[in-house]
Amino acid sequence: MATASFDTARRETRAVPPIEKAPEVTALSRLPGRKRSLVGLSRADLKQALLEIGVAERETRMRVSQVWHWIYVRGARDFAEMTNVGKGLKAQLADAFTLDRPEVVSEQVSRDGTRKWLLRMAPTGAHDHNRGAEIECVYIPGDDRGTLCVSSQVGCTLTCSFCHTGTQRLVRNLSTAEIVSQLVVARDALGDFAGQMPSKDGGEVGRLVTNIVFMGMGEPLYNLDAVIDAVAVMSDQEGLALSRRRITVSTSGVVPQIERLGLEANAMLAISLHAVRDDLRDELVPLNRKYPIAQLLEACRNYPGVSNARRITFEYVMLKGVNDSDADARALVRLLKGIPAKINLIPFNPWPGSKYECSDWERIDHFSEIVFNAGYASPVRTPRGRDILAACGQLKSETEKLRARARMMLEEGLGAEGFYAGGED
Repeated sequence: MATASFDTARRETRAVPPIEKAPEVTALSRLPGRKRSLVGLSRADLKQALLEIGVAERETRMRVSQVWHWIYVRGARDFAEMTNVGKGLKAQLADAFTLDRPEVVSEQVSRDGTRKWLLRMAPTGAHDHNRGAEIECVYIPGDDRGTLCVSSQVGCTLTCSFCHTGTQRLVRNLSTAEIVSQLVVARDALGDFAGQMPSKDGGEVGRLVTNIVFMGMGEPLYNLDAVIDAVAVMSDQEGLALSRRRITVSTSGVVPQIERLGLEANAMLAISLHAVRDDLRDELVPLNRKYPIAQLLEACRNYPGVSNARRITFEYVMLKGVNDSDADARALVRLLKGIPAKINLIPFNPWPGSKYECSDWERIDHFSEIVFNAGYASPVRTPRGRDILAACGQLKSETEKLRARARMMLEEGLGAEGFYAGGED
């Protein structure tokens, strides 16, 4: 196990896992001859699309506003629904574009109400073999919120040893539209657009998706341009209308991009920390060899807008006998001194082939108590969706995760826990 002062010569003599993976492909925006969907586009891209079909520049502001409303407020699936758009323009739109969403390949619902969707994006090149890339996103209902966990990459750039998603290859980055469309699909499935929203327990009508976390497949800060634009679309108050304070971007510590995330996205920041020593974090989060803990925490102290009202969340997965001692808890408190922070303790979610185990509940509680007594909020994240491999660190493309027998069992109503018997608690 390497330490922060480990000499280079010795490090080169042993097998060191890679820090990052390169994308296998660069996707086209769309295949030649295939209509482009307007769902997920930014205002700038929507304006450009309208200009391409001959809408006059002087009209674009009004036309963008109209189409934007129908897509992001009303959830329109057909241009014919756009009652305040002229017949001629609707015909032009239908001739040139679609309102297609990603295909929902499958939906699984956990015993606890968590939903996981396997989504297939539109083909973007020969590498897709006429079949778009697949990603997963997860909806987690709560008493006072509904959180959608979205993906930013097909696969993941990084190689974190405890994370199922990190074991697969990185295919490509998702586009802004592909990120935003995950929220559109969720609102479709939940009836969460204007005019569809059900009342909560028979009371006040309210959104079911209230929060977004970029904690699905991928490292968001290695796809930062698309993530920044997606946050802008999701938080547009004339459209999807989420608060930026309810949008959290999680990173494993891509230090050079953290400041830009704060300045341009103004989103809440979460850090996948998971260790208090460089030698251990080198193993758990190999990116640490590039940007060690001291550099990462300095970037956190300087994060634009950080305050007691806009605290940084530090995620800490609890691994039995690895990072869960009392000494680790006290070291964590010392490390975060002076940073407005809360610490999410995450019980490790097992996956087939993992070498790690979840810390015992008594150990997690004691660790949490030490952190709490030092003045930090230290909630223990309730595992959600474990039975459908939808919990933190478990997302992986279906094509890499389930064999034919598992797919058959899911279709017959058996959960993933039936296939991976003994792999869950």
